[in-house]
Amino acid sequence: MKKILFAFLLPFCLYSQDDLFSEIDTDSTQTNVTSAFKSLKIVNLESTKLASKGDFYFIVSHRFGSIKNGIDTFFGLDDANTQIKFLYGLTDWLTVHASRSGFQKSYEGAVKYRLMPQQDNGFPVTIVGFSSIVVNTELDKDLLPKLTFENRLNYTTQLLVSRKFSEKLSLELAPTYFHENYVVNDDQDNSQFAIGAGGRYKISNRVAITMDYAAHLNTASSSLARNPLSLGVDIETGGHVFQLHFTNAQAMNETGYLGNAFGDWSEGDIFFGFNLVRVF
Repeated sequence: MKKILFAFLLPFCLYSQDDLFSEIDTDSTQTNVTSAFKSLKIVNLESTKLASKGDFYFIVSHRFGSIKNGIDTFFGLDDANTQIKFLYGLTDWLTVHASRSGFQKSYEGAVKYRLMPQQDNGFPVTIVGFSSIVVNTELDKDLLPKLTFENRLNYTTQLLVSRKFSEKLSLELAPTYFHENYVVNDDQDNSQFAIGAGGRYKISNRVAITMDYAAHLNTASSSLARNPLSLGVDIETGGHVFQLHFTNAQAMNETGYLGNAFGDWSEGDIFFGFNLVRVF
């Protein structure tokens, strides 16, 4: 537990050197490439975009139920999973957020922090770190008498590496470590690893196609979970982005979609969703 908390708090220790960051910002302001992504997420995967200093975001995200059940559930609209998120740019390189999701009745706190920006004729990629902690409040102590608060905690740490190849094409890789203190499947390791990849291709001034995928590297052989695959459309409207997507993962936080994607694209067992973003 102490090691996990140390990993989560490590970014704050690294960034306590104010003189170092002012030097990085000073050296890069005139050569930085504009953000590879217009939205804070590609689909499920976090993008390397951060909020600007002082910007406050209110985000409502929906993942409806599986469209496989057809009209019986109105193609999933009867079984929505909703996430409400508040996000704030503490600085231009550090964003924090807090959210509540219907999946596992979970609460999440997270930080996203820029380590290095992509530069014209300089550093070739943008590198961003992301760390989150999730509290699963759905676990029932009546069913799990030995349940402790620590059992409810899940953690994720990601390194997001993106490159903007042109005004149309941006790609990203995301090596990921996540840890669930309680797993339903006894065969599944608590500590888990994944490698995510995603991209955005702009097809018009206001519309872009997005896609992301994550390979769960040490999933248990008995697990029914699948690797999350998501396709989406970003629509730019007056400086904001409205996201529509289809995915086989109904959960929206990292430990949810990485380890609990139970939909099957080959059987039409997928979920429609969208994100609504308001910036203050």
